[in-house]
Amino acid sequence: MHIHCFRHVLFETPGTILEWLEQHKHTITYTNFFEEEYALPKRDGYDCLLIMGGYMNVDEEEKFPWLKEEKQQIKRAINAGKKIIGICLGSQLIAAASGKKVYKGKNKEIGFFPINFSDKAFAHSLFSHFPKKYTVFHWHGDTFDLPDNARLIASTSACANQAFLINSNVLALQFHFEMNETIIEEMILHGNDELLEKGKYIQNVDEIRKRYPYLRQNKKDIFVLLDKFFAI
Repeated sequence: MHIHCFRHVLFETPGTILEWLEQHKHTITYTNFFEEEYALPKRDGYDCLLIMGGYMNVDEEEKFPWLKEEKQQIKRAINAGKKIIGICLGSQLIAAASGKKVYKGKNKEIGFFPINFSDKAFAHSLFSHFPKKYTVFHWHGDTFDLPDNARLIASTSACANQAFLINSNVLALQFHFEMNETIIEEMILHGNDELLEKGKYIQNVDEIRKRYPYLRQNKKDIFVLLDKFFAI
């Protein structure tokens, strides 16, 4: 299987997803939008589109002209019935490509916080191995309206729309399943100003680092989720 990845900043990589790909001997290629010359994939050149996070907003097309082209690429992939996984900004881009609004949320959410899986999530085999409440890493300030044909998967106290599934092939996650300590440390380095902001759902660096043990369970569970997602 071949996965093509849209990346928006150098330090946000697929993380533990790369370990899963290596374990299963799948291949991955990239469109690095942060490079002056980036290569877009051929329409039939991949089996799954993986869309990573980033600090930009989906509507900042004047500042980041490639956003318009990226949303068009995502819309074509949705219409073609491709497997798609969007994480953080990636989930917002899927919502935008589906014609829905992406906007500033009431609360910025940074750190490890529990998500609550919905009853609709447990009605689908993809999520049967998760508990009702599950702690994951977050770093976002925007949120989105759900696409018309989407199933709401998870919510938090800070953000109602944390994840959605379209049919069984488009998975959008506002939170980060794929994180490892290295990536989080890079995010802290580049986004330290946000950690100094006041907010009920913003943890400081020490609070974040104390919760690194959650990453071990996240890795196990995302491996199971990916096994199921690509078996459907």
